[in-house]
Order: sequence, then structure tokens, then C-alpha cells
Amino acid sequence: MLPVSERDIRSSFINCSKGDAKRLSVPADLDGLPWDDLDFLGWTDPSYPGRCYVVAEQGDRIVGVALRHESGGRRPAQMCSICQTTHPNGGVHLMAASKTGDAGRRGNTVGTYMCADLGCSLYARRKKTPSGGRLYRDDSPLDGRIERVRSNLDAFIARVGAY
Repeated sequence: MLPVSERDIRSSFINCSKGDAKRLSVPADLDGLPWDDLDFLGWTDPSYPGRCYVVAEQGDRIVGVALRHESGGRRPAQMCSICQTTHPNGGVHLMAASKTGDAGRRGNTVGTYMCADLGCSLYARRKKTPSGGRLYRDDSPLDGRIERVRSNLDAFIARVGAY
């Protein structure tokens, strides 16, 4: 992923108001992120438990999606639908995103299971390991794992709505 600025991030959101995008927390150290290893930028909001964000390149645009998830409670081991990494208790959340347009204003959402820390790009590249170790053996080539992350995220963003 190419580096993005705070301004780029705030203007990219397709499923929240401009006011909400202006108020959301943005990662503090954008310059220090491993951009070459990221297929998308994902982060949690430290001031709003259960809220997180994903920003990805979609063709020649940057597209941001605001997500929500239930916090707390025990969860069994689950697999992320984006990178197919299996995590132990709490390492995967069902992330819900409001749809765009009228559907979103009526309260319609779409969801997918994602790594709770949104580190899918790093798990796919094996630069990060789930807390319980690598629970699911995936011997597919690196290029295939990266393409899977990108195509799965693109499909999810497409379900959020037209942009």
C-alpha cells in the first residue's frame, strides 16, 4: 500500500458522515508504519471501544470503512475471513459496517470475521503470529496469501456499497 496522510484517510470514508470522519482517531505514527507490508491500513479507536477502521486502495482511490464489533466476553478459536489466520480466544471479531446510501441510513449492515488487531497483511506475510502460535497450516505461496487478503477485503468493501 502507498503511504496515506491524515487528510487522505479522513476524506476516504464511504459509510460515515464527514463529521464522524473528522472526529475519528487516526493512527498517530503514520510515517512509521510498514507501508510496503500493508495491503490496507487498519486500526482500532482507543477512545471508542468496539470501533475500528479500514482504509484500502481501490483502483486509483483510497476507500475507508468504519467498522464496529462487540467487545468483551470469551470467544472460541476462529478464522479470519480476510487472511484465513486462525486465532485463539478473542483474536477474531465479527466486524460490522453500515452500508452506504439509503440502505445504511435504514440501519442495514454487512459483516465479516476479521483479525481483532486488523493485522491481516502482516499475518499473511508471516511477519506476525497469532498469540497461540500458527494454529492453521497454510503452505500456500506468499503471493497467493497476499492476493487472498486483497481480494477478500475488496469483496467486503464492495458489499458495504457502491463508491
